[in-house]
Amino acid sequence: MCEVLIIGAGPTGLVLAIWLTKQKVKVRIIDKSAGPGDSSRAMAVQARTLELYEQAGLSEKVVNAGHQNPSINLWAKGVRRACLSFGDAGRDVTPYPFILVYPQDEHERLLIDQLTALGIDVERETELVKMDDDGEKITAWLKLPDGREEMCETQFLAGCDGAGSTVRHQLGIGFPGGTYNKIFYVADVELTGLEPANEVHVALDSDDFVAVLAYGKSGKRRLIGTVRADKIMDNKPLTFEDVSHHALHNLKATVKSVNWFSTYRVHHRVAEQFSKGHVFLLGDAAHVHSPAGGQGMNTGILDAINLAWKLAAVIRTHAPESLLESYALERLSFARKLVSTTDRMFTLMTKEGSFATQFKMHVLPLFASLIYSFGSTRSALFRIISQTMLEYHHSPLSKGDAGKIRGGDRLPWLAPEGYDNYVPLREMTWQIHILGTATKELVGWCEDHAIPLHNMVWKQEYADKGFAENAVYLIRPDTWIAMVDQQGRVSAITDYFTALGYKPMNERA
Repeated sequence: MCEVLIIGAGPTGLVLAIWLTKQKVKVRIIDKSAGPGDSSRAMAVQARTLELYEQAGLSEKVVNAGHQNPSINLWAKGVRRACLSFGDAGRDVTPYPFILVYPQDEHERLLIDQLTALGIDVERETELVKMDDDGEKITAWLKLPDGREEMCETQFLAGCDGAGSTVRHQLGIGFPGGTYNKIFYVADVELTGLEPANEVHVALDSDDFVAVLAYGKSGKRRLIGTVRADKIMDNKPLTFEDVSHHALHNLKATVKSVNWFSTYRVHHRVAEQFSKGHVFLLGDAAHVHSPAGGQGMNTGILDAINLAWKLAAVIRTHAPESLLESYALERLSFARKLVSTTDRMFTLMTKEGSFATQFKMHVLPLFASLIYSFGSTRSALFRIISQTMLEYHHSPLSKGDAGKIRGGDRLPWLAPEGYDNYVPLREMTWQIHILGTATKELVGWCEDHAIPLHNMVWKQEYADKGFAENAVYLIRPDTWIAMVDQQGRVSAITDYFTALGYKPMNERA
Protein backbone atom coordinates (compact mmCIF):
# COMPACT_ATOMS: atom_id res chain seq x y z
CA MET A 1 0.00 0.00 0.00
CA CYS A 2 1.48 3.35 -1.01
CA GLU A 3 0.85 6.42 1.10
CA VAL A 4 0.20 8.87 -1.76
CA LEU A 5 -0.84 7.91 -5.30
CA ILE A 6 -0.10 10.71 -7.79
CA ILE A 7 -2.04 10.80 -11.04
CA GLY A 8 -0.13 12.76 -13.68
CA ALA A 9 3.62 13.26 -14.22
CA GLY A 10 3.81 16.84 -15.44
CA PRO A 11 5.82 19.38 -13.42
CA THR A 12 3.16 19.52 -10.66
CA GLY A 13 3.01 15.77 -10.12
CA LEU A 14 6.77 15.36 -10.37
CA VAL A 15 7.47 18.11 -7.82
CA LEU A 16 4.89 16.62 -5.45
CA ALA A 17 6.58 13.21 -5.77
CA ILE A 18 10.05 14.68 -5.15
CA TRP A 19 9.02 16.71 -2.10
CA LEU A 20 7.08 13.81 -0.55
CA THR A 21 9.90 11.33 -1.19
CA LYS A 22 12.42 13.66 0.41
CA GLN A 23 10.13 13.69 3.47
CA LYS A 24 10.14 9.87 3.50
CA VAL A 25 6.57 9.43 2.25
CA LYS A 26 5.95 6.37 0.05
CA VAL A 27 4.64 7.54 -3.30
CA ARG A 28 3.54 6.01 -6.56
CA ILE A 29 3.26 8.23 -9.64
CA ILE A 30 1.51 7.20 -12.86
CA ASP A 31 0.91 8.86 -16.22
CA LYS A 32 -1.09 7.69 -19.22
CA SER A 33 1.46 9.06 -21.71
CA ALA A 34 4.28 6.94 -23.10
CA GLY A 35 6.90 9.51 -22.04
CA PRO A 36 7.50 13.15 -21.19
CA GLY A 37 6.34 15.69 -23.76
CA ASP A 38 8.59 16.72 -26.64
CA SER A 39 7.05 20.18 -26.98
CA SER A 40 5.88 22.77 -24.47
CA ARG A 41 3.77 25.84 -23.94
CA ALA A 42 4.98 26.72 -20.44
CA MET A 43 8.33 28.48 -20.59
CA ALA A 44 8.81 30.76 -17.58
CA VAL A 45 10.23 29.68 -14.23
CA GLN A 46 9.60 32.44 -11.72
CA ALA A 47 11.81 33.56 -8.85
CA ARG A 48 9.60 32.07 -6.12
CA THR A 49 9.79 28.66 -7.78
CA LEU A 50 13.58 28.91 -7.95
CA GLU A 51 13.74 29.89 -4.27
CA LEU A 52 11.74 26.81 -3.32
CA TYR A 53 13.73 24.57 -5.65
CA GLU A 54 16.67 25.12 -3.28
CA GLN A 55 14.98 22.59 -0.99
CA ALA A 56 15.57 19.82 -3.52
CA GLY A 57 18.92 21.02 -4.84
CA LEU A 58 17.31 21.98 -8.14
CA SER A 59 17.78 25.74 -8.39
CA GLU A 60 21.32 25.78 -9.72
CA LYS A 61 20.57 23.01 -12.22
CA VAL A 62 17.50 24.80 -13.56
CA VAL A 63 19.19 28.20 -13.75
CA ASN A 64 22.20 26.71 -15.57
CA ALA A 65 19.94 24.88 -18.03
CA GLY A 66 17.60 27.83 -18.66
CA HIS A 67 18.06 31.28 -20.13
CA GLN A 68 17.86 34.38 -17.97
CA ASN A 69 15.68 37.13 -19.45
CA PRO A 70 16.46 40.24 -17.37
CA SER A 71 13.97 42.66 -18.97
CA ILE A 72 10.69 43.03 -20.87
CA ASN A 73 10.69 45.42 -23.81
CA LEU A 74 7.41 46.90 -25.06
CA TRP A 75 7.36 47.86 -28.73
CA ALA A 76 4.95 49.84 -30.92
CA LYS A 77 5.43 50.55 -34.65
CA GLY A 78 9.02 49.37 -34.54
CA VAL A 79 9.99 51.68 -31.66
CA ARG A 80 10.87 50.41 -28.20
CA ARG A 81 8.48 52.39 -26.00
CA ALA A 82 9.41 50.93 -22.59
CA CYS A 83 11.94 48.61 -20.96
CA LEU A 84 11.01 46.99 -17.67
CA SER A 85 14.20 45.74 -16.02
CA PHE A 86 13.85 42.90 -13.52
CA GLY A 87 17.44 43.20 -12.34
CA ASP A 88 16.80 46.67 -10.95
CA ALA A 89 13.40 45.75 -9.54
CA GLY A 90 14.29 42.41 -7.96
CA ARG A 91 17.90 42.81 -6.84
CA ASP A 92 16.95 43.31 -3.18
CA VAL A 93 13.95 40.98 -3.30
CA THR A 94 15.34 37.60 -4.31
CA PRO A 95 18.52 35.78 -5.31
CA TYR A 96 16.83 35.32 -8.74
CA PRO A 97 15.96 38.80 -10.11
CA PHE A 98 14.99 37.65 -13.60
CA ILE A 99 12.51 35.57 -15.56
CA LEU A 100 14.08 32.23 -16.41
CA VAL A 101 12.99 30.80 -19.73
CA TYR A 102 13.21 27.02 -19.59
CA PRO A 103 10.92 24.93 -21.83
CA GLN A 104 8.56 22.64 -19.97
CA ASP A 105 9.66 19.50 -21.81
CA GLU A 106 13.27 20.04 -20.73
CA HIS A 107 12.07 21.00 -17.26
CA GLU A 108 10.11 17.74 -16.95
CA ARG A 109 13.11 15.66 -17.92
CA LEU A 110 15.23 17.31 -15.25
CA LEU A 111 12.55 16.63 -12.62
CA ILE A 112 12.26 13.01 -13.78
CA ASP A 113 16.02 12.58 -13.40
CA GLN A 114 15.81 14.02 -9.89
CA LEU A 115 12.97 11.69 -8.96
CA THR A 116 14.76 8.67 -10.43
CA ALA A 117 17.81 9.52 -8.35
CA LEU A 118 15.54 9.28 -5.30
CA GLY A 119 14.52 5.76 -6.34
CA ILE A 120 11.09 6.51 -7.83
CA ASP A 121 10.14 5.82 -11.45
CA VAL A 122 7.14 7.20 -13.30
CA GLU A 123 4.83 4.35 -14.32
CA ARG A 124 4.03 5.15 -17.95
CA GLU A 125 0.99 4.18 -20.06
CA THR A 126 -0.87 3.65 -16.81
CA GLU A 127 -4.13 5.45 -16.09
CA LEU A 128 -6.78 5.79 -13.43
CA VAL A 129 -10.01 3.97 -14.29
CA LYS A 130 -11.98 4.61 -11.12
CA MET A 131 -11.50 5.19 -7.41
CA ASP A 132 -13.34 4.77 -4.15
CA ASP A 133 -12.67 6.73 -0.94
CA ASP A 134 -14.17 4.97 2.11
CA GLY A 135 -12.84 7.57 4.56
CA GLU A 136 -10.00 5.36 5.76
CA LYS A 137 -8.25 4.55 2.51
CA ILE A 138 -8.66 5.02 -1.22
CA THR A 139 -8.98 2.10 -3.59
CA ALA A 140 -7.94 2.95 -7.13
CA TRP A 141 -8.30 0.76 -10.20
CA LEU A 142 -5.51 1.33 -12.70
CA LYS A 143 -5.28 0.30 -16.34
CA LEU A 144 -1.78 -0.99 -17.05
CA PRO A 145 0.18 -0.81 -20.33
CA ASP A 146 -0.84 -4.35 -21.31
CA GLY A 147 -4.54 -3.59 -20.78
CA ARG A 148 -4.90 -5.42 -17.46
CA GLU A 149 -6.44 -3.69 -14.45
CA GLU A 150 -4.72 -3.47 -11.09
CA MET A 151 -6.20 -2.49 -7.74
CA CYS A 152 -4.09 -0.07 -5.71
CA GLU A 153 -4.75 1.01 -2.12
CA THR A 154 -3.44 4.35 -0.86
CA GLN A 155 -4.00 6.76 2.01
CA PHE A 156 -4.23 9.82 -0.23
CA LEU A 157 -4.60 10.51 -3.93
CA ALA A 158 -3.39 13.61 -5.79
CA GLY A 159 -4.94 14.59 -9.12
CA CYS A 160 -2.21 16.30 -11.14
CA ASP A 161 -3.71 15.12 -14.42
CA GLY A 162 -4.31 18.36 -16.28
CA ALA A 163 -7.26 20.44 -17.38
CA GLY A 164 -9.26 17.40 -18.51
CA SER A 165 -8.63 15.74 -15.13
CA THR A 166 -10.13 12.27 -14.70
CA VAL A 167 -9.77 12.72 -10.94
CA ARG A 168 -11.80 15.93 -10.94
CA HIS A 169 -14.52 14.40 -13.13
CA GLN A 170 -14.81 11.34 -10.88
CA LEU A 171 -15.11 13.57 -7.82
CA GLY A 172 -17.92 15.47 -9.53
CA ILE A 173 -16.26 18.82 -8.85
CA GLY A 174 -17.31 21.68 -11.11
CA PHE A 175 -14.79 23.61 -13.20
CA PRO A 176 -16.51 26.94 -13.91
CA GLY A 177 -15.04 29.54 -16.21
CA GLY A 178 -14.84 29.96 -19.93
CA THR A 179 -12.83 29.84 -23.13
CA TYR A 180 -11.47 32.87 -24.95
CA ASN A 181 -12.57 33.36 -28.54
CA LYS A 182 -8.98 33.99 -29.56
CA ILE A 183 -6.81 31.20 -30.89
CA PHE A 184 -3.27 31.23 -29.55
CA TYR A 185 -0.18 30.00 -31.35
CA VAL A 186 3.23 28.99 -30.05
CA ALA A 187 6.27 28.45 -32.20
CA ASP A 188 9.91 27.57 -31.69
CA VAL A 189 11.93 29.45 -34.29
CA GLU A 190 15.42 30.52 -35.29
CA LEU A 191 15.24 34.32 -35.31
CA THR A 192 17.65 37.17 -36.03
CA GLY A 193 17.58 40.94 -36.01
CA LEU A 194 15.98 41.58 -32.65
CA GLU A 195 18.06 43.30 -30.00
CA PRO A 196 18.81 42.93 -27.14
CA ALA A 197 18.81 39.27 -28.09
CA ASN A 198 18.61 37.91 -24.54
CA GLU A 199 15.50 39.79 -23.41
CA VAL A 200 11.72 39.44 -23.69
CA HIS A 201 10.09 41.53 -26.43
CA VAL A 202 6.36 42.23 -26.74
CA ALA A 203 4.83 43.92 -29.80
CA LEU A 204 1.71 45.97 -29.06
CA ASP A 205 1.28 47.96 -32.23
CA SER A 206 -1.55 46.26 -34.14
CA ASP A 207 -4.35 43.75 -33.89
CA ASP A 208 -1.56 41.19 -33.82
CA PHE A 209 0.07 40.34 -30.54
CA VAL A 210 3.37 38.54 -30.23
CA ALA A 211 5.80 37.94 -27.39
CA VAL A 212 9.35 36.80 -28.16
CA LEU A 213 11.28 34.91 -25.49
CA ALA A 214 14.95 34.05 -25.79
CA TYR A 215 16.19 30.62 -24.77
CA GLY A 216 19.03 28.31 -25.65
CA LYS A 217 21.68 29.17 -28.20
CA SER A 218 21.88 29.85 -31.94
CA GLY A 219 19.07 32.40 -32.01
CA LYS A 220 16.40 30.13 -30.56
CA ARG A 221 13.22 32.00 -29.69
CA ARG A 222 9.78 31.04 -28.48
CA LEU A 223 6.98 33.04 -30.09
CA ILE A 224 3.64 33.33 -28.34
CA GLY A 225 0.91 35.15 -30.18
CA THR A 226 -2.70 35.36 -31.22
CA VAL A 227 -4.20 34.45 -34.56
CA ARG A 228 -6.25 37.21 -36.18
CA ALA A 229 -9.92 36.37 -36.62
CA ASP A 230 -9.74 36.79 -40.42
CA LYS A 231 -7.11 34.04 -40.58
CA ILE A 232 -9.30 31.41 -38.93
CA MET A 233 -11.22 29.14 -41.29
CA ASP A 234 -13.42 26.23 -40.27
CA ASN A 235 -11.68 22.86 -40.31
CA LYS A 236 -8.51 24.25 -41.85
CA PRO A 237 -5.34 23.48 -39.92
CA LEU A 238 -3.27 26.59 -39.37
CA THR A 239 0.41 26.83 -40.19
CA PHE A 240 3.00 29.44 -39.30
CA GLU A 241 2.52 30.95 -42.76
CA ASP A 242 -1.15 31.62 -41.91
CA VAL A 243 -0.19 33.77 -38.93
CA SER A 244 0.09 37.48 -39.59
CA HIS A 245 3.73 38.55 -39.33
CA HIS A 246 3.01 42.25 -39.17
CA ALA A 247 4.14 42.53 -35.54
CA LEU A 248 7.36 40.62 -36.23
CA HIS A 249 8.13 42.82 -39.22
CA ASN A 250 7.72 45.91 -37.05
CA LEU A 251 10.22 44.40 -34.62
CA LYS A 252 12.60 44.10 -37.60
CA ALA A 253 12.92 40.41 -36.75
CA THR A 254 13.54 37.74 -39.36
CA VAL A 255 12.44 34.13 -38.83
CA LYS A 256 15.06 31.88 -40.42
CA SER A 257 13.34 28.58 -39.68
CA VAL A 258 10.36 27.17 -37.76
CA ASN A 259 11.17 24.13 -35.65
CA TRP A 260 7.74 23.64 -34.11
CA PHE A 261 4.33 25.28 -34.38
CA SER A 262 1.05 24.66 -32.60
CA THR A 263 -2.26 26.40 -31.95
CA TYR A 264 -4.69 26.10 -29.06
CA ARG A 265 -7.52 27.85 -27.30
CA VAL A 266 -6.99 29.40 -23.90
CA HIS A 267 -9.28 28.68 -20.97
CA HIS A 268 -9.83 30.45 -17.66
CA ARG A 269 -11.29 28.12 -15.04
CA VAL A 270 -10.97 27.33 -11.32
CA ALA A 271 -12.30 24.16 -9.69
CA GLU A 272 -15.08 24.70 -7.15
CA GLN A 273 -13.11 22.61 -4.64
CA PHE A 274 -9.44 21.67 -4.42
CA SER A 275 -10.05 18.64 -2.23
CA LYS A 276 -12.70 16.09 -1.32
CA GLY A 277 -12.08 13.53 1.37
CA HIS A 278 -8.58 12.16 0.90
CA VAL A 279 -8.33 13.32 -2.72
CA PHE A 280 -6.68 16.57 -3.84
CA LEU A 281 -6.53 18.56 -7.07
CA LEU A 282 -3.37 20.40 -8.08
CA GLY A 283 -2.06 22.33 -11.07
CA ASP A 284 -4.14 22.44 -14.24
CA ALA A 285 -6.58 19.93 -12.75
CA ALA A 286 -7.51 22.69 -10.29
CA HIS A 287 -7.00 25.91 -12.27
CA VAL A 288 -6.22 27.00 -15.82
CA HIS A 289 -5.71 30.53 -17.10
CA SER A 290 -4.15 32.56 -19.86
CA PRO A 291 -0.36 32.45 -20.33
CA ALA A 292 -0.13 36.16 -19.49
CA GLY A 293 2.69 36.66 -16.99
CA GLY A 294 3.99 33.08 -17.22
CA GLN A 295 2.19 32.00 -14.05
CA GLY A 296 0.51 28.67 -14.79
CA MET A 297 3.22 26.04 -14.34
CA ASN A 298 4.70 27.91 -11.38
CA THR A 299 1.32 27.98 -9.63
CA GLY A 300 0.98 24.21 -9.99
CA ILE A 301 4.47 23.69 -8.59
CA LEU A 302 3.63 25.86 -5.58
CA ASP A 303 0.41 23.85 -5.11
CA ALA A 304 2.56 20.73 -4.82
CA ILE A 305 5.03 22.22 -2.33
CA ASN A 306 2.17 23.60 -0.22
CA LEU A 307 0.46 20.21 -0.01
CA ALA A 308 3.55 18.02 0.37
CA TRP A 309 4.63 19.03 3.87
CA LYS A 310 1.05 18.83 5.13
CA LEU A 311 0.54 15.32 3.78
CA ALA A 312 3.88 14.28 5.29
CA ALA A 313 2.91 15.69 8.70
CA VAL A 314 -0.46 13.90 8.72
CA ILE A 315 0.92 10.58 7.42
CA ARG A 316 3.62 10.63 10.10
CA THR A 317 0.95 11.47 12.73
CA HIS A 318 2.67 14.74 13.58
CA ALA A 319 -0.54 16.64 12.90
CA PRO A 320 -4.29 15.93 12.66
CA GLU A 321 -6.02 15.60 9.28
CA SER A 322 -7.56 19.03 9.83
CA LEU A 323 -4.18 20.46 8.77
CA LEU A 324 -4.98 19.36 5.21
CA GLU A 325 -7.96 21.71 5.06
CA SER A 326 -5.51 24.61 4.86
CA TYR A 327 -4.32 23.45 1.42
CA ALA A 328 -7.57 24.38 -0.29
CA LEU A 329 -8.01 27.51 1.83
CA GLU A 330 -4.59 28.84 0.87
CA ARG A 331 -4.31 27.76 -2.75
CA LEU A 332 -7.92 28.23 -3.94
CA SER A 333 -7.92 31.88 -2.90
CA PHE A 334 -4.68 32.54 -4.76
CA ALA A 335 -5.85 30.69 -7.89
CA ARG A 336 -9.02 32.79 -8.10
CA LYS A 337 -7.04 36.03 -7.79
CA LEU A 338 -4.55 34.84 -10.38
CA VAL A 339 -7.17 33.84 -12.93
CA SER A 340 -8.90 37.20 -12.50
CA THR A 341 -5.62 39.11 -12.92
CA THR A 342 -4.33 37.17 -15.93
CA ASP A 343 -7.79 37.37 -17.52
CA ARG A 344 -7.74 41.17 -17.42
CA MET A 345 -4.15 41.30 -18.66
CA PHE A 346 -4.81 38.85 -21.49
CA THR A 347 -7.96 40.69 -22.60
CA LEU A 348 -6.12 44.02 -22.65
CA MET A 349 -3.13 42.71 -24.61
CA THR A 350 -5.14 40.85 -27.25
CA LYS A 351 -8.18 43.05 -27.81
CA GLU A 352 -8.77 44.03 -31.45
CA GLY A 353 -10.17 47.23 -32.94
CA SER A 354 -8.92 50.74 -33.66
CA PHE A 355 -9.43 52.07 -30.14
CA ALA A 356 -7.71 49.05 -28.57
CA THR A 357 -4.81 49.36 -31.01
CA GLN A 358 -4.32 53.04 -30.23
CA PHE A 359 -4.45 52.32 -26.51
CA LYS A 360 -1.82 49.58 -26.79
CA MET A 361 0.40 51.66 -29.07
CA HIS A 362 0.43 54.89 -27.10
CA VAL A 363 -1.21 54.79 -23.68
CA LEU A 364 -0.04 51.42 -22.34
CA PRO A 365 3.71 51.84 -23.06
CA LEU A 366 3.69 55.39 -21.68
CA PHE A 367 1.84 54.30 -18.55
CA ALA A 368 4.14 51.29 -18.06
CA SER A 369 7.25 53.41 -18.48
CA LEU A 370 5.93 56.07 -16.09
CA ILE A 371 4.96 53.77 -13.26
CA TYR A 372 8.15 51.76 -13.69
CA SER A 373 10.19 54.89 -13.08
CA PHE A 374 9.24 54.70 -9.39
CA GLY A 375 11.33 52.27 -7.36
CA SER A 376 8.49 51.05 -5.16
CA THR A 377 6.28 50.40 -8.18
CA ARG A 378 9.04 48.50 -9.98
CA SER A 379 9.52 46.30 -6.96
CA ALA A 380 5.77 45.70 -6.55
CA LEU A 381 5.35 44.72 -10.22
CA PHE A 382 8.31 42.36 -10.04
CA ARG A 383 6.93 40.77 -6.86
CA ILE A 384 3.61 40.08 -8.57
CA ILE A 385 5.13 38.50 -11.67
CA SER A 386 7.73 36.54 -9.71
CA GLN A 387 5.12 35.29 -7.15
CA THR A 388 7.35 36.55 -4.33
CA MET A 389 4.35 38.60 -3.18
CA LEU A 390 2.25 35.50 -2.49
CA GLU A 391 1.01 35.51 1.12
CA TYR A 392 -1.37 33.45 3.24
CA HIS A 393 -2.54 36.13 5.68
CA HIS A 394 -6.05 34.71 5.95
CA SER A 395 -4.93 31.13 6.50
CA PRO A 396 -5.73 29.47 9.84
CA LEU A 397 -2.01 28.62 9.98
CA SER A 398 -0.96 32.30 10.02
CA LYS A 399 -0.66 34.13 13.36
CA GLY A 400 0.85 37.30 14.79
CA ASP A 401 2.90 40.22 13.49
CA ALA A 402 6.00 42.23 14.34
CA GLY A 403 7.41 45.18 12.47
CA LYS A 404 5.88 45.07 9.00
CA ILE A 405 5.84 41.28 8.81
CA ARG A 406 2.79 39.09 9.47
CA GLY A 407 2.17 35.40 9.77
CA GLY A 408 1.53 34.14 6.25
CA ASP A 409 4.20 36.32 4.61
CA ARG A 410 7.08 35.00 2.57
CA LEU A 411 10.24 35.44 4.64
CA PRO A 412 12.01 38.54 3.26
CA TRP A 413 15.39 37.71 1.78
CA LEU A 414 18.48 39.04 3.54
CA ALA A 415 22.03 38.50 2.32
CA PRO A 416 24.45 40.56 4.39
CA GLU A 417 28.13 39.84 3.84
CA GLY A 418 28.95 36.29 4.88
CA TYR A 419 25.35 35.14 5.47
CA ASP A 420 22.16 34.35 3.56
CA ASN A 421 18.96 33.83 5.55
CA TYR A 422 17.57 31.58 2.78
CA VAL A 423 20.27 28.92 3.18
CA PRO A 424 18.57 27.37 6.27
CA LEU A 425 15.30 27.16 4.29
CA ARG A 426 16.78 24.35 2.21
CA GLU A 427 15.80 22.02 5.04
CA MET A 428 12.15 20.92 4.87
CA THR A 429 11.39 21.44 8.52
CA TRP A 430 9.93 23.85 11.02
CA GLN A 431 12.55 26.38 12.09
CA ILE A 432 12.83 29.63 14.03
CA HIS A 433 14.59 32.80 12.86
CA ILE A 434 15.54 35.67 15.16
CA LEU A 435 17.28 38.90 14.23
CA GLY A 436 18.77 40.04 17.48
CA THR A 437 19.20 38.07 20.68
CA ALA A 438 17.48 34.78 21.51
CA THR A 439 16.64 34.18 25.15
CA LYS A 440 18.22 31.24 26.99
CA GLU A 441 14.73 29.81 27.42
CA LEU A 442 14.15 29.83 23.66
CA VAL A 443 17.56 28.30 22.92
CA GLY A 444 16.88 25.51 25.39
CA TRP A 445 13.34 24.90 24.06
CA CYS A 446 14.59 24.61 20.48
CA GLU A 447 17.29 22.15 21.53
CA ASP A 448 14.79 20.07 23.49
CA HIS A 449 12.32 19.94 20.58
CA ALA A 450 14.85 19.56 17.74
CA ILE A 451 13.67 22.72 16.01
CA PRO A 452 16.56 24.57 14.32
CA LEU A 453 17.18 28.09 15.63
CA HIS A 454 18.84 30.58 13.27
CA ASN A 455 20.04 33.75 14.94
CA MET A 456 21.32 36.80 13.02
CA VAL A 457 23.01 39.79 14.63
CA TRP A 458 20.61 42.72 14.43
CA LYS A 459 21.34 45.56 12.03
CA GLN A 460 19.15 48.61 11.80
CA GLU A 461 18.91 48.16 8.02
CA TYR A 462 16.82 45.02 8.62
CA ALA A 463 14.01 47.24 9.83
CA ASP A 464 13.74 48.51 6.26
CA LYS A 465 12.83 44.96 5.22
CA GLY A 466 10.11 44.91 7.87
CA PHE A 467 11.82 42.91 10.61
CA ALA A 468 11.60 43.69 14.32
CA GLU A 469 14.55 43.23 16.64
CA ASN A 470 14.41 40.11 18.86
CA ALA A 471 11.04 38.96 17.45
CA VAL A 472 10.45 35.26 16.83
CA TYR A 473 9.65 34.20 13.25
CA LEU A 474 8.41 30.61 13.13
CA ILE A 475 8.92 29.24 9.60
CA ARG A 476 6.83 26.47 8.03
CA PRO A 477 8.46 23.56 6.17
CA ASP A 478 7.45 25.23 2.87
CA THR A 479 9.35 28.40 3.95
CA TRP A 480 6.38 30.73 4.55
CA ILE A 481 6.15 32.42 7.96
CA ALA A 482 3.68 30.62 10.20
CA MET A 483 3.76 32.72 13.34
CA VAL A 484 5.39 35.96 14.52
CA ASP A 485 5.80 37.05 18.13
CA GLN A 486 7.19 40.49 18.93
CA GLN A 487 8.40 39.50 22.40
CA GLY A 488 10.13 36.30 21.30
CA ARG A 489 8.20 34.23 23.84
CA VAL A 490 8.42 30.44 24.04
CA SER A 491 4.80 30.39 25.20
CA ALA A 492 3.70 31.93 21.89
CA ILE A 493 5.35 29.05 20.02
CA THR A 494 3.89 26.33 22.22
CA ASP A 495 0.45 27.94 22.07
CA TYR A 496 0.68 27.97 18.27
CA PHE A 497 1.53 24.28 18.01
CA THR A 498 -1.11 23.36 20.58
CA ALA A 499 -3.82 25.21 18.64
CA LEU A 500 -2.68 23.53 15.44
CA GLY A 501 -2.73 20.11 17.07
CA TYR A 502 0.89 19.64 16.05
CA LYS A 503 2.94 17.47 18.39
CA PRO A 504 6.26 18.88 19.65
CA MET A 505 9.23 17.07 18.19
CA ASN A 506 10.17 15.19 21.36
CA GLU A 507 6.62 13.83 21.75
CA ARG A 508 6.51 12.22 18.33
CA ALA A 509 6.35 8.48 17.99
